[in-house]
Amino acid sequence: MSTYDVAVIGSGPGGYVAAIRCAQLGMKTAIIEKYDVLGGTCLNVGCIPSKALLDSSHHYEDAMKHFEEHGIEITGDIKLNLKKMIERKASVVDQTTKGIAFLMDKNKIDVFTGMGAFKDATHIEITNGKKKETIEAKNTIIATGSKPATLPFIKLDKDRIITSTEALNMKEVPKHLIVIGGGVIGLELGQVYNRLGAEVSVVEYMDRIIPTMDSAQSKELMKVMKKQGVKFYVSHKVSAVSKKGKEVTVTATDKNDKEVTFKGDYCLVSVGRKPYTEGLKAENAGVKITERGMIDVNDQLQTNIKNIYAIGDVVRGAMLAHKASEEGVMVAEIIAGQKPHIDYNLIPGVVYTWPEVASVGKTEEQLKDAKVEYKSGQFPMRALGRSRASGDTDGFVKILSDKKTDEVLGVHMVGARVADLIAEAVTAMEFRASAEDISRMSHAHPTYAEAVKEAALAATDDRALHI
Repeated sequence: MSTYDVAVIGSGPGGYVAAIRCAQLGMKTAIIEKYDVLGGTCLNVGCIPSKALLDSSHHYEDAMKHFEEHGIEITGDIKLNLKKMIERKASVVDQTTKGIAFLMDKNKIDVFTGMGAFKDATHIEITNGKKKETIEAKNTIIATGSKPATLPFIKLDKDRIITSTEALNMKEVPKHLIVIGGGVIGLELGQVYNRLGAEVSVVEYMDRIIPTMDSAQSKELMKVMKKQGVKFYVSHKVSAVSKKGKEVTVTATDKNDKEVTFKGDYCLVSVGRKPYTEGLKAENAGVKITERGMIDVNDQLQTNIKNIYAIGDVVRGAMLAHKASEEGVMVAEIIAGQKPHIDYNLIPGVVYTWPEVASVGKTEEQLKDAKVEYKSGQFPMRALGRSRASGDTDGFVKILSDKKTDEVLGVHMVGARVADLIAEAVTAMEFRASAEDISRMSHAHPTYAEAVKEAALAATDDRALHI
Protein backbone atom coordinates (compact mmCIF):
# COMPACT_ATOMS: atom_id res chain seq x y z
CA MET A 1 0.00 0.00 0.00
CA SER A 2 1.32 3.43 -0.99
CA THR A 3 1.52 5.98 1.82
CA TYR A 4 1.33 9.75 1.32
CA ASP A 5 1.72 12.85 3.43
CA VAL A 6 -1.30 14.33 1.63
CA ALA A 7 -4.00 12.91 -0.63
CA VAL A 8 -6.22 15.32 -2.53
CA ILE A 9 -9.63 14.11 -3.69
CA GLY A 10 -10.67 16.13 -6.75
CA SER A 11 -8.52 17.83 -9.38
CA GLY A 12 -10.32 21.13 -10.01
CA PRO A 13 -8.71 24.55 -9.41
CA GLY A 14 -8.82 23.89 -5.67
CA GLY A 15 -7.52 20.32 -5.73
CA TYR A 16 -4.74 20.54 -8.29
CA VAL A 17 -3.40 23.82 -6.85
CA ALA A 18 -3.46 22.32 -3.34
CA ALA A 19 -1.53 19.30 -4.63
CA ILE A 20 1.10 21.47 -6.31
CA ARG A 21 1.61 23.58 -3.18
CA CYS A 22 1.89 20.46 -1.01
CA ALA A 23 4.54 19.08 -3.37
CA GLN A 24 6.40 22.41 -3.37
CA LEU A 25 6.51 22.21 0.42
CA GLY A 26 8.18 18.79 0.29
CA MET A 27 5.20 16.57 1.01
CA LYS A 28 4.65 13.29 -0.80
CA THR A 29 1.36 13.97 -2.57
CA ALA A 30 -1.33 12.04 -4.42
CA ILE A 31 -4.33 13.39 -6.30
CA ILE A 32 -7.46 11.36 -7.03
CA GLU A 33 -9.80 12.20 -9.92
CA LYS A 34 -12.85 10.17 -10.89
CA TYR A 35 -12.76 11.30 -14.54
CA ASP A 36 -10.09 10.45 -17.10
CA VAL A 37 -9.02 14.09 -17.40
CA LEU A 38 -7.86 16.49 -14.71
CA GLY A 39 -9.20 19.99 -14.09
CA GLY A 40 -12.64 19.46 -12.59
CA THR A 41 -15.74 21.43 -13.54
CA CYS A 42 -13.90 24.71 -14.17
CA LEU A 43 -11.53 23.44 -16.84
CA ASN A 44 -13.82 20.86 -18.45
CA VAL A 45 -17.41 22.11 -18.26
CA GLY A 46 -17.21 25.52 -16.61
CA CYS A 47 -14.91 28.54 -16.65
CA ILE A 48 -12.63 27.65 -19.55
CA PRO A 49 -15.08 26.28 -22.14
CA SER A 50 -17.62 29.03 -21.41
CA LYS A 51 -14.97 31.72 -21.94
CA ALA A 52 -13.93 30.06 -25.21
CA LEU A 53 -17.53 30.24 -26.46
CA LEU A 54 -17.94 33.79 -25.17
CA ASP A 55 -14.87 34.89 -27.12
CA SER A 56 -15.86 33.02 -30.30
CA SER A 57 -19.41 34.37 -30.22
CA HIS A 58 -18.07 37.88 -29.55
CA HIS A 59 -15.97 37.67 -32.74
CA TYR A 60 -19.03 36.51 -34.66
CA GLU A 61 -21.16 39.35 -33.32
CA ASP A 62 -18.45 41.90 -34.17
CA ALA A 63 -18.26 40.57 -37.72
CA MET A 64 -22.05 40.71 -38.08
CA LYS A 65 -22.65 44.10 -36.46
CA HIS A 66 -19.51 46.14 -35.85
CA PHE A 67 -16.81 45.53 -38.46
CA GLU A 68 -18.38 47.93 -40.94
CA GLU A 69 -18.09 50.90 -38.59
CA HIS A 70 -14.36 50.16 -38.35
CA GLY A 71 -14.04 50.29 -42.12
CA ILE A 72 -13.93 46.51 -42.54
CA GLU A 73 -16.29 45.45 -45.29
CA ILE A 74 -17.08 41.81 -45.86
CA THR A 75 -18.52 40.79 -49.21
CA GLY A 76 -20.77 37.76 -49.20
CA ASP A 77 -22.52 36.07 -46.31
CA ILE A 78 -20.98 35.62 -42.89
CA LYS A 79 -21.64 32.01 -41.96
CA LEU A 80 -21.78 30.52 -38.50
CA ASN A 81 -20.15 27.09 -38.13
CA LEU A 82 -21.34 26.06 -34.68
CA LYS A 83 -19.68 22.65 -34.97
CA LYS A 84 -16.29 24.28 -35.53
CA MET A 85 -16.89 26.74 -32.69
CA ILE A 86 -17.63 23.84 -30.32
CA GLU A 87 -14.56 21.98 -31.64
CA ARG A 88 -12.35 25.01 -30.92
CA LYS A 89 -13.79 25.15 -27.40
CA ALA A 90 -12.94 21.47 -26.94
CA SER A 91 -9.40 22.11 -28.19
CA VAL A 92 -8.91 24.90 -25.64
CA VAL A 93 -10.16 22.57 -22.90
CA ASP A 94 -7.85 19.78 -24.10
CA GLN A 95 -4.78 22.03 -24.08
CA THR A 96 -5.62 23.29 -20.60
CA THR A 97 -6.23 19.88 -19.04
CA LYS A 98 -3.03 18.53 -20.59
CA GLY A 99 -1.27 21.46 -18.95
CA ILE A 100 -2.55 20.29 -15.56
CA ALA A 101 -1.31 16.75 -16.25
CA PHE A 102 2.11 18.24 -17.10
CA LEU A 103 2.15 20.14 -13.79
CA MET A 104 1.34 16.96 -11.85
CA ASP A 105 4.25 15.19 -13.54
CA LYS A 106 6.60 18.15 -13.07
CA ASN A 107 5.84 18.27 -9.33
CA LYS A 108 6.09 14.47 -8.94
CA ILE A 109 2.48 14.14 -7.80
CA ASP A 110 1.00 10.65 -8.16
CA VAL A 111 -2.29 10.74 -10.09
CA PHE A 112 -4.95 8.12 -9.40
CA THR A 113 -7.94 7.80 -11.73
CA GLY A 114 -11.14 6.58 -10.12
CA MET A 115 -13.70 7.35 -7.43
CA GLY A 116 -12.03 8.10 -4.11
CA ALA A 117 -13.93 6.99 -1.00
CA PHE A 118 -12.91 6.93 2.65
CA LYS A 119 -12.45 3.56 4.32
CA ASP A 120 -11.50 5.40 7.50
CA ALA A 121 -9.78 8.67 8.42
CA THR A 122 -6.42 7.65 6.95
CA HIS A 123 -7.29 5.18 4.17
CA ILE A 124 -8.89 5.95 0.80
CA GLU A 125 -10.19 3.31 -1.59
CA ILE A 126 -10.00 4.22 -5.28
CA THR A 127 -12.42 2.43 -7.60
CA ASN A 128 -11.96 2.50 -11.38
CA GLY A 129 -14.35 0.04 -12.98
CA LYS A 130 -13.51 -3.36 -11.52
CA LYS A 131 -10.11 -2.22 -10.32
CA LYS A 132 -9.79 -1.22 -6.66
CA GLU A 133 -6.77 -0.04 -4.73
CA THR A 134 -6.26 1.56 -1.34
CA ILE A 135 -3.80 4.27 -0.34
CA GLU A 136 -2.88 5.60 3.07
CA ALA A 137 -2.79 9.36 3.69
CA LYS A 138 -1.63 11.17 6.82
CA ASN A 139 -3.71 14.16 5.68
CA THR A 140 -6.54 14.41 3.15
CA ILE A 141 -7.90 17.46 1.34
CA ILE A 142 -11.44 17.08 0.02
CA ALA A 143 -11.86 19.15 -3.16
CA THR A 144 -14.79 17.40 -4.82
CA GLY A 145 -16.45 20.62 -6.01
CA SER A 146 -20.05 21.10 -7.06
CA LYS A 147 -22.57 20.24 -9.75
CA PRO A 148 -25.47 22.18 -11.29
CA ALA A 149 -28.45 22.57 -8.98
CA THR A 150 -32.05 22.33 -10.13
CA LEU A 151 -35.53 22.88 -8.71
CA PRO A 152 -37.36 19.87 -7.25
CA PHE A 153 -40.16 19.96 -9.83
CA ILE A 154 -37.85 20.22 -12.86
CA LYS A 155 -36.89 17.01 -14.63
CA LEU A 156 -33.63 17.59 -16.50
CA ASP A 157 -33.64 15.48 -19.66
CA LYS A 158 -30.27 16.95 -20.81
CA ASP A 159 -31.73 17.22 -24.30
CA ARG A 160 -34.17 20.14 -24.26
CA ILE A 161 -34.21 20.89 -20.53
CA ILE A 162 -30.52 21.31 -19.87
CA THR A 163 -27.79 22.52 -17.51
CA SER A 164 -24.67 24.52 -18.34
CA THR A 165 -22.84 21.27 -19.14
CA GLU A 166 -25.14 20.50 -22.08
CA ALA A 167 -25.30 24.18 -23.13
CA LEU A 168 -21.56 24.01 -23.83
CA ASN A 169 -22.08 21.27 -26.41
CA MET A 170 -25.13 22.30 -28.41
CA LYS A 171 -25.64 20.81 -31.86
CA GLU A 172 -27.74 23.75 -33.01
CA VAL A 173 -28.46 27.34 -32.08
CA PRO A 174 -31.78 27.45 -30.23
CA LYS A 175 -34.64 29.37 -31.79
CA HIS A 176 -35.78 30.46 -28.33
CA LEU A 177 -33.65 29.70 -25.29
CA ILE A 178 -35.44 30.17 -21.97
CA VAL A 179 -32.93 30.71 -19.17
CA ILE A 180 -34.10 30.08 -15.62
CA GLY A 181 -31.83 32.14 -13.39
CA GLY A 182 -30.28 35.57 -13.93
CA GLY A 183 -26.96 34.78 -12.29
CA VAL A 184 -23.48 34.48 -13.78
CA ILE A 185 -23.92 31.17 -15.65
CA GLY A 186 -27.32 31.99 -17.14
CA LEU A 187 -26.25 35.44 -18.34
CA GLU A 188 -22.96 34.27 -19.86
CA LEU A 189 -24.47 31.37 -21.79
CA GLY A 190 -27.57 33.38 -22.63
CA GLN A 191 -25.35 36.02 -24.21
CA VAL A 192 -23.42 33.39 -26.19
CA TYR A 193 -26.58 32.09 -27.88
CA ASN A 194 -28.15 35.54 -28.22
CA ARG A 195 -25.08 36.58 -30.25
CA LEU A 196 -25.43 33.49 -32.41
CA GLY A 197 -29.03 34.34 -33.30
CA ALA A 198 -31.23 32.81 -30.62
CA GLU A 199 -34.09 34.63 -28.96
CA VAL A 200 -33.18 34.57 -25.25
CA SER A 201 -35.54 35.08 -22.31
CA VAL A 202 -34.11 35.22 -18.78
CA VAL A 203 -36.55 34.38 -15.98
CA GLU A 204 -35.27 35.45 -12.55
CA TYR A 205 -36.90 34.91 -9.14
CA MET A 206 -35.30 37.98 -7.53
CA ASP A 207 -36.16 41.56 -8.48
CA ARG A 208 -32.90 42.02 -10.37
CA ILE A 209 -30.23 40.03 -12.19
CA ILE A 210 -26.85 39.22 -10.54
CA PRO A 211 -28.58 39.93 -7.21
CA THR A 212 -25.49 39.36 -5.03
CA MET A 213 -23.59 42.18 -6.74
CA ASP A 214 -24.05 45.94 -6.39
CA SER A 215 -27.47 47.06 -7.65
CA ALA A 216 -25.88 49.65 -9.96
CA GLN A 217 -24.12 46.79 -11.77
CA SER A 218 -27.40 44.87 -12.10
CA LYS A 219 -29.15 47.87 -13.64
CA GLU A 220 -26.31 48.64 -16.05
CA LEU A 221 -25.86 45.07 -17.27
CA MET A 222 -29.58 44.55 -17.76
CA LYS A 223 -29.84 47.82 -19.69
CA VAL A 224 -26.98 46.82 -21.99
CA MET A 225 -28.15 43.24 -22.52
CA LYS A 226 -31.67 44.49 -23.32
CA LYS A 227 -30.11 46.63 -26.06
CA GLN A 228 -28.42 43.46 -27.31
CA GLY A 229 -31.83 41.78 -27.59
CA VAL A 230 -32.07 39.68 -24.42
CA LYS A 231 -35.47 39.77 -22.70
CA PHE A 232 -35.70 39.83 -18.91
CA TYR A 233 -38.49 38.76 -16.60
CA VAL A 234 -37.46 39.55 -13.01
CA SER A 235 -39.59 38.86 -9.91
CA HIS A 236 -40.90 35.75 -11.67
CA LYS A 237 -41.23 32.50 -9.73
CA VAL A 238 -41.01 29.41 -11.94
CA SER A 239 -43.57 26.78 -10.96
CA ALA A 240 -43.37 24.22 -13.77
CA VAL A 241 -41.23 23.13 -16.71
CA SER A 242 -42.52 20.61 -19.24
CA LYS A 243 -41.54 19.27 -22.65
CA LYS A 244 -43.65 18.06 -25.55
CA GLY A 245 -41.67 16.99 -28.58
CA LYS A 246 -39.26 19.82 -29.36
CA GLU A 247 -41.19 22.44 -27.39
CA VAL A 248 -40.43 23.37 -23.79
CA THR A 249 -43.00 25.23 -21.68
CA VAL A 250 -42.00 27.19 -18.60
CA THR A 251 -44.73 28.39 -16.27
CA ALA A 252 -44.12 31.18 -13.76
CA THR A 253 -45.97 33.70 -11.62
CA ASP A 254 -45.02 37.37 -11.73
CA LYS A 255 -44.90 39.81 -8.79
CA ASN A 256 -48.67 40.34 -9.10
CA ASP A 257 -49.31 36.58 -8.83
CA LYS A 258 -50.33 36.47 -12.46
CA GLU A 259 -49.42 33.25 -14.28
CA VAL A 260 -47.05 33.70 -17.22
CA THR A 261 -46.10 31.06 -19.80
CA PHE A 262 -42.92 30.91 -21.89
CA LYS A 263 -42.49 28.57 -24.84
CA GLY A 264 -39.16 27.76 -26.44
CA ASP A 265 -37.17 24.91 -27.93
CA TYR A 266 -34.58 24.78 -25.13
CA CYS A 267 -34.60 25.63 -21.43
CA LEU A 268 -31.33 26.25 -19.57
CA VAL A 269 -31.70 25.69 -15.84
CA SER A 270 -29.07 27.84 -14.13
CA VAL A 271 -30.26 28.28 -10.56
CA GLY A 272 -26.85 27.80 -8.98
CA ARG A 273 -24.71 24.86 -7.99
CA LYS A 274 -24.67 22.44 -5.06
CA PRO A 275 -21.76 20.71 -3.26
CA TYR A 276 -20.80 17.31 -4.62
CA THR A 277 -19.98 14.59 -2.09
CA GLU A 278 -21.66 11.54 -3.64
CA GLY A 279 -19.54 8.41 -3.35
CA LEU A 280 -17.07 10.06 -0.95
CA LYS A 281 -18.29 7.97 2.01
CA ALA A 282 -17.30 10.79 4.35
CA GLU A 283 -19.19 9.05 7.14
CA ASN A 284 -16.57 6.26 7.20
CA ALA A 285 -14.03 8.86 8.28
CA GLY A 286 -16.47 10.56 10.65
CA VAL A 287 -16.55 13.79 8.61
CA LYS A 288 -19.64 15.92 9.24
CA ILE A 289 -21.75 17.12 6.32
CA THR A 290 -24.34 19.86 6.88
CA GLU A 291 -28.02 19.61 5.98
CA ARG A 292 -27.26 21.65 2.83
CA GLY A 293 -24.73 19.04 1.72
CA MET A 294 -21.64 21.11 2.53
CA ILE A 295 -18.69 19.82 4.48
CA ASP A 296 -18.42 21.60 7.82
CA VAL A 297 -15.03 23.27 8.39
CA ASN A 298 -13.41 25.68 10.83
CA ASP A 299 -11.44 28.84 9.97
CA GLN A 300 -8.46 26.67 8.96
CA LEU A 301 -10.74 24.68 6.61
CA GLN A 302 -10.25 21.68 8.88
CA THR A 303 -13.18 19.30 9.28
CA ASN A 304 -14.20 17.82 12.62
CA ILE A 305 -11.56 15.14 11.89
CA LYS A 306 -8.24 16.90 12.49
CA ASN A 307 -6.24 15.36 9.59
CA ILE A 308 -9.00 15.95 6.97
CA TYR A 309 -9.57 19.33 5.32
CA ALA A 310 -12.04 20.55 2.70
CA ILE A 311 -11.85 23.41 0.20
CA GLY A 312 -13.68 25.07 -2.69
CA ASP A 313 -17.31 24.59 -3.69
CA VAL A 314 -17.83 21.81 -1.17
CA VAL A 315 -17.43 24.24 1.77
CA ARG A 316 -19.13 27.51 2.69
CA GLY A 317 -18.58 30.70 0.70
CA ALA A 318 -18.75 31.78 -2.91
CA MET A 319 -18.37 29.02 -5.48
CA LEU A 320 -15.44 30.54 -7.37
CA ALA A 321 -12.44 28.82 -8.95
CA HIS A 322 -9.97 31.38 -7.61
CA LYS A 323 -11.44 31.12 -4.11
CA ALA A 324 -10.87 27.35 -4.26
CA SER A 325 -7.27 27.85 -5.41
CA GLU A 326 -6.52 30.27 -2.57
CA GLU A 327 -7.99 27.79 -0.11
CA GLY A 328 -5.91 24.99 -1.60
CA VAL A 329 -2.73 26.96 -1.04
CA MET A 330 -3.79 27.93 2.48
CA VAL A 331 -4.51 24.35 3.55
CA ALA A 332 -1.22 23.08 2.09
CA GLU A 333 0.67 25.72 4.07
CA ILE A 334 -1.30 24.99 7.27
CA ILE A 335 -0.41 21.28 6.97
CA ALA A 336 3.23 22.34 6.54
CA GLY A 337 3.06 24.32 9.80
CA GLN A 338 2.81 27.80 8.30
CA LYS A 339 0.25 30.47 9.25
CA PRO A 340 -1.43 31.72 6.05
CA HIS A 341 -4.76 33.53 5.88
CA ILE A 342 -7.44 34.51 3.37
CA ASP A 343 -9.46 37.73 3.48
CA TYR A 344 -12.72 36.51 1.97
CA ASN A 345 -13.96 40.08 1.65
CA LEU A 346 -11.25 40.65 -0.95
CA ILE A 347 -12.00 37.74 -3.27
CA PRO A 348 -13.33 39.35 -6.46
CA GLY A 349 -16.42 38.26 -8.36
CA VAL A 350 -16.66 38.47 -12.15
CA VAL A 351 -19.34 38.04 -14.82
CA TYR A 352 -17.74 37.44 -18.24
CA THR A 353 -20.51 38.92 -20.34
CA TRP A 354 -19.64 41.87 -22.57
CA PRO A 355 -19.41 44.34 -21.04
CA GLU A 356 -17.78 42.44 -18.21
CA VAL A 357 -18.83 42.93 -14.59
CA ALA A 358 -16.39 42.78 -11.67
CA SER A 359 -16.68 43.50 -7.98
CA VAL A 360 -14.67 43.34 -4.76
CA GLY A 361 -15.44 44.32 -1.18
CA LYS A 362 -18.74 45.65 0.11
CA THR A 363 -21.66 46.68 -2.07
CA GLU A 364 -23.55 49.90 -1.43
CA GLU A 365 -26.50 47.87 -0.10
CA GLN A 366 -24.25 46.05 2.40
CA LEU A 367 -22.78 49.32 3.69
CA LYS A 368 -26.26 50.79 4.12
CA ASP A 369 -27.46 47.68 5.98
CA ALA A 370 -24.41 47.85 8.27
CA LYS A 371 -25.00 51.59 8.79
CA VAL A 372 -21.48 52.41 7.64
CA GLU A 373 -21.01 56.02 6.59
CA TYR A 374 -19.39 56.05 3.17
CA LYS A 375 -18.58 58.16 0.12
CA SER A 376 -19.28 57.07 -3.44
CA GLY A 377 -17.41 58.08 -6.57
CA GLN A 378 -18.51 56.89 -10.02
CA PHE A 379 -17.04 57.47 -13.47
CA PRO A 380 -18.61 56.43 -16.80
CA MET A 381 -16.57 54.44 -19.31
CA ARG A 382 -17.95 56.55 -22.17
CA ALA A 383 -15.90 59.51 -20.88
CA LEU A 384 -12.65 57.64 -21.64
CA GLY A 385 -10.75 58.14 -24.90
CA ARG A 386 -9.79 54.44 -24.83
CA SER A 387 -13.43 53.36 -24.60
CA ARG A 388 -14.43 55.56 -27.52
CA ALA A 389 -11.49 54.26 -29.57
CA SER A 390 -12.57 50.64 -29.10
CA GLY A 391 -16.30 51.34 -29.18
CA ASP A 392 -16.81 49.92 -25.68
CA THR A 393 -18.54 52.85 -24.05
CA ASP A 394 -20.99 51.03 -21.76
CA GLY A 395 -20.34 50.76 -18.04
CA PHE A 396 -18.68 52.57 -15.17
CA VAL A 397 -16.32 52.23 -12.21
CA LYS A 398 -17.71 52.94 -8.74
CA ILE A 399 -15.53 53.29 -5.65
CA LEU A 400 -16.97 53.27 -2.14
CA SER A 401 -14.77 54.62 0.65
CA ASP A 402 -15.15 55.20 4.37
CA LYS A 403 -16.49 58.70 5.05
CA LYS A 404 -14.07 59.31 7.95
CA THR A 405 -10.87 57.45 6.96
CA ASP A 406 -11.26 57.37 3.13
CA GLU A 407 -10.26 53.67 3.15
CA VAL A 408 -11.64 51.90 0.07
CA LEU A 409 -14.47 49.56 1.13
CA GLY A 410 -15.73 48.34 -2.23
CA VAL A 411 -15.07 48.67 -5.95
CA HIS A 412 -17.69 47.81 -8.56
CA MET A 413 -17.12 47.87 -12.31
CA VAL A 414 -18.96 47.28 -15.56
CA GLY A 415 -17.05 47.63 -18.82
CA ALA A 416 -14.45 46.31 -21.21
CA ARG A 417 -11.74 44.20 -19.54
CA VAL A 418 -12.90 44.93 -15.99
CA ALA A 419 -12.35 41.22 -15.20
CA ASP A 420 -8.64 42.07 -15.39
CA LEU A 421 -8.99 45.61 -14.06
CA ILE A 422 -10.50 44.46 -10.75
CA ALA A 423 -7.06 43.19 -9.70
CA GLU A 424 -5.97 46.82 -9.22
CA ALA A 425 -8.79 47.29 -6.72
CA VAL A 426 -7.94 44.04 -4.90
CA THR A 427 -4.29 45.10 -4.62
CA ALA A 428 -5.21 48.53 -3.30
CA MET A 429 -7.65 47.09 -0.75
CA GLU A 430 -5.16 44.41 0.41
CA PHE A 431 -2.89 47.28 1.42
CA ARG A 432 -5.84 49.26 2.87
CA ALA A 433 -5.44 52.09 0.40
CA SER A 434 -7.58 55.20 0.55
CA ALA A 435 -9.48 56.57 -2.43
CA GLU A 436 -6.98 59.43 -2.44
CA ASP A 437 -4.08 56.93 -2.65
CA ILE A 438 -5.55 55.50 -5.87
CA SER A 439 -6.32 58.98 -7.22
CA ARG A 440 -2.69 60.01 -6.85
CA MET A 441 -1.32 56.99 -8.75
CA SER A 442 -0.36 57.59 -12.37
CA HIS A 443 -2.49 55.60 -14.79
CA ALA A 444 -1.34 55.17 -18.38
CA HIS A 445 -3.28 57.08 -21.03
CA PRO A 446 -5.31 56.04 -22.91
CA THR A 447 -6.48 53.01 -20.92
CA TYR A 448 -9.66 51.64 -19.38
CA ALA A 449 -7.82 51.80 -16.04
CA GLU A 450 -8.09 55.58 -16.06
CA ALA A 451 -11.71 55.08 -14.99
CA VAL A 452 -10.42 53.70 -11.67
CA LYS A 453 -8.35 56.84 -11.04
CA GLU A 454 -11.26 59.07 -12.02
CA ALA A 455 -13.71 57.17 -9.77
CA ALA A 456 -11.21 57.54 -6.91
CA LEU A 457 -11.03 61.27 -7.62
CA ALA A 458 -14.83 61.40 -7.63
CA ALA A 459 -14.89 59.67 -4.22
CA THR A 460 -12.28 62.18 -2.96
CA ASP A 461 -14.28 65.41 -2.64
CA ASP A 462 -15.89 64.98 -6.07
CA ARG A 463 -12.66 65.81 -7.92
CA ALA A 464 -13.06 63.78 -11.14
CA LEU A 465 -11.27 65.60 -13.95
CA HIS A 466 -12.98 64.35 -17.10
CA ILE A 467 -16.69 64.71 -16.25
